[in-house]
Amino acid sequence: MKGSNLGEFQEIVLLSILILDDEAYGLKIQQELSTRLKRTMSRGALHTALTRLEEKGFISSHTGGATAERGGRRKRFYTLTNAGKESLKQARELREEMWSLVPKLGLS
Repeated sequence: MKGSNLGEFQEIVLLSILILDDEAYGLKIQQELSTRLKRTMSRGALHTALTRLEEKGFISSHTGGATAERGGRRKRFYTLTNAGKESLKQARELREEMWSLVPKLGLS
């Protein structure tokens, strides 16, 4: 496993994979991120994040069957591993803990 830190973009990619469930493949993840973040991103940036998440052991991937709509090319589907789920859980707990310490008037 390569490193265990989870960057903000990687966290959002993991959440998108969870949201998409069985439909989590490159284009769908890119569309989900664009919708949620209200900005466009390159496919290369997404694939770099996916590669790093896979190297860290936070996601796994498999190729689906060839489809006519993609000219016979296969889709690569992504799923979270237990390490990925644990990493997301830790990131959430850290954020919630820190938000609970912000004084109520801190964001007025």
